[in-house]
Amino acid sequence: MSNMAMYLAEFLGTLILILLGDGVVANVVLKKSKGENSGWIVIATGWGLAVAMAVYVTGWISGAHINPAVTVALAAIGDFSWDLVPGFILAQVIGAFCGAVLVYLTYKNHFDATDDKNGKLGVFATAPEIRNIKWNIITEIIGTAMLLIGILGIGHGNNNTGALGALLVGFLVWSIGLSLGGPTGYAINPARDLGPRIAHALLPIKDKRDSDWGYGWVPVAAPIIGGVLGAFIYKFFLNMWM
Repeated sequence: MSNMAMYLAEFLGTLILILLGDGVVANVVLKKSKGENSGWIVIATGWGLAVAMAVYVTGWISGAHINPAVTVALAAIGDFSWDLVPGFILAQVIGAFCGAVLVYLTYKNHFDATDDKNGKLGVFATAPEIRNIKWNIITEIIGTAMLLIGILGIGHGNNNTGALGALLVGFLVWSIGLSLGGPTGYAINPARDLGPRIAHALLPIKDKRDSDWGYGWVPVAAPIIGGVLGAFIYKFFLNMWM
């Protein structure tokens, strides 16, 4: 598979992730939507299914990292070429941006009808319920470490998951959202937060607030740290078991 084909797959996969993931948040948060106020379980389920769909569509081409934390972590443990990392990350961020724009176009009337400026930003980007940067970072590190441990575990040959692997990764993200997502909204993916946050800053959203760039670095930096940590933890235990 050519590098360009893999970059395009990462672009499309991340676009799908954000279209369906940010889309479920919009459905729950924005006024006069049929899913308004349907709750956290709906959001977590929507994100898990979004991951599974994105992986099924593009996994056979690029591996469907759809997440810079996954890309960097796999490169750090020697399972992915560092030469491909910049192209993958760029494709992921652009795909996330485009997915967020599509969510805005889908819910344009509902953005206009919504007065909650924080809710509008929350469709695009994560924010902590209790803003304590040190603990917000720790939360994102733990969540992303669990993501990488789960991905590597699911993908291990002894599990023989085959085509079910993508669905199981979706279940993993669903589980992380339900169990660890409460404090920060579980970005666990720098592109998932950065691309849509840029979209929020640029789109002509009615009565929007600022894009909270003072926090915006946390869901970029912390998942990278957590992803690398989780990958090395898994490798450590795998080497002990082998």
